[in-house]
Amino acid sequence: MNLESPKVSIEKSAPYLFDSLSDVKNFEKLMPESIAKFEVLGDDAFIFGLKGMPEIKLKMKEKVAPNKIVLGAASDKLPFTLTANIDSVSENTSDIQLFFEGEFNPMMAMMIKGHQ
Repeated sequence: MNLESPKVSIEKSAPYLFDSLSDVKNFEKLMPESIAKFEVLGDDAFIFGLKGMPEIKLKMKEKVAPNKIVLGAASDKLPFTLTANIDSVSENTSDIQLFFEGEFNPMMAMMIKGHQ
């Protein structure tokens, strides 16, 4: 299952966005309104839960400054990655888009799509 967010332009430089997203505690600001739990577990991991969904632990998997950050599930039960692609438009403007890729059974896929 692959999902992608709309591409968003932000009045910040690509290095600024990269540095912000390299700090896992800042991912709380990107969570949907249906967030039920968000807890930082260290410099490179956090747990989050959406209402009606199991809690998921994410770990930092890859960083390619200043354009790409990849988070992955720490558990094999729900294998997926969340990738943030950052494109520099100008010195003070960047485009960012999130990509979600995972292997889920049809029931879990329906639940995830319902929380977009």
